[in-house]
Amino acid sequence: MTNGWFVVSIHDVAPATFAETLHWSADLDRRGVPCTLLAVPGPWKTPTFDPTCALALWLRHRADKGDEVAQHGWTHRASSDAGTWRRASGWIAARGCAELWTSAPHELEEALRRGLAVLRAAGLEPIGITPPGYLASRPAVAVVRDIGFRYTTSHRGVLDLRDGRRFVAPALSHRPGGVGERIGRTMIVRGVSHRAKQHAPVRLALHPHDLHRPGLRDATLRAIDAALDGGLRATTYKRLVG
Repeated sequence: MTNGWFVVSIHDVAPATFAETLHWSADLDRRGVPCTLLAVPGPWKTPTFDPTCALALWLRHRADKGDEVAQHGWTHRASSDAGTWRRASGWIAARGCAELWTSAPHELEEALRRGLAVLRAAGLEPIGITPPGYLASRPAVAVVRDIGFRYTTSHRGVLDLRDGRRFVAPALSHRPGGVGERIGRTMIVRGVSHRAKQHAPVRLALHPHDLHRPGLRDATLRAIDAALDGGLRATTYKRLVG
């Protein structure tokens, strides 16, 4: 599958955002669109993901239905030990969540393995990881490969860690708040529509906060409808690299 596809991912899936995740999932179900659910297994807004909680049961159900569950870092917190430039660039791009951009390799490996163990204890077996904010340093990508993940993602596309193949497709998402929010709504719909007309792949990232801002949900759904109407095939990262 090299063109004509699109991936929808729901980010920041955790007990604290379960209600928003259910909302987005229902919207996608009504359109017959599978998604990649990016789970945060560590202590983020709530204690560490409980393998017996309602969210874990629901994620197993979604995986059985054809959605994918992938890992989304560990705690979504950037390391304070990183250099000034790296911390600043991570804050601008990921609002302080860029842990795969700022963490030392040995610390990152320990954290990601801990998160993987939590998800496995919940009966989930993620084969890929999407870094918070799509930011990962080169050493971080090497750590992800060494742990055994099959793929990772960036703003520009998807990297198959087994053979180095790259699936180039921009990741589009809203940035709630600020003067550019309204312009961004329009640009996302237009961007997806344009790529669908070109039969070019594209990715859409859905976040919990999008549902709390007027117009963002509507713009997202119009973009998804534009992808479907343009003939793009909805898939998941797991199917894409498979």
